[in-house]
Amino acid sequence: MIDPSGYTYAHEHLHIDLSGFKGDIDCRLDQYAFICDEMHTLVQRGVRNIVEMTNRYMGRNPQFLLDLMHDTGINVIACTGYYQHAFFPEHVAERSVRQLAQEMIDEIEIGIDDTGLKAGVIAEIGSSKGVITGLEEKVFYAAAVAHNETGRPVSTHTSFSTMGLEQIALLKKYSVDLSQVVIGHCDLKDNLDNILRMIDSGAYVQFDTIGKNNYYPDEKRIQMLSALRERGLLGHVMLSMDVTRRSHLKANGGNGYDYLLTTFVPQLHQAGFSQADVDLMLRDNPARFFR
Repeated sequence: MIDPSGYTYAHEHLHIDLSGFKGDIDCRLDQYAFICDEMHTLVQRGVRNIVEMTNRYMGRNPQFLLDLMHDTGINVIACTGYYQHAFFPEHVAERSVRQLAQEMIDEIEIGIDDTGLKAGVIAEIGSSKGVITGLEEKVFYAAAVAHNETGRPVSTHTSFSTMGLEQIALLKKYSVDLSQVVIGHCDLKDNLDNILRMIDSGAYVQFDTIGKNNYYPDEKRIQMLSALRERGLLGHVMLSMDVTRRSHLKANGGNGYDYLLTTFVPQLHQAGFSQADVDLMLRDNPARFFR
């Protein structure tokens, strides 16, 4: 499922469409030629895997992913699940937990839309800012059922780094192995105390909005990562950028997917991180988690 020989971006989007909800065409990420060029660049820089977090209800396009794999050599790990309350289709309220779980299980075991592409991760399972709504809890329960029946890991979405500990408590309640859980978007606010508690529970954490300095500066991300490094906890950390907009692409004036490697990693080195530290977060941890 994962190529352990190179780097993995643990939380990305290659085709996503939230433009209808947000009323902004920039939120439709679908420009194949530009994305293809960027994947070629990543492969040349040693990236082997992209964990693609776009589930069916976020504008997922399995054929787009298959074409990228064929044309660039990048390995894409597709996902199955539901995002967060504001983006749920009406049937989340109507269907049972078993029905929601079975959809995920089928996309893992049978495949997505008759394409032959199978989901390798249950994601991105989300909660709202400062709250887990009743329907979100229902989806977490369904994700837990799917995890327990398939063994596939669970990757979550937190809104602005809130509710991560509550997500862990919920998944633990539903008998999920927390070593198979990664909490997303832990790097959007001063969050070190919560991150330490998440790691102590056995879960992984993602610093996966790297480069989004308008939300939270990379300098502060590096400070939190340094604190984790000093405590010997980088073995529970994965990195990514969460590219979601056309304007994030290099051809459209954005940072591009390779910013993580060309800008952020050198900043880590300047802050005292070794190459082994970088390899741990970008290669070894994802290879163990998404195996």
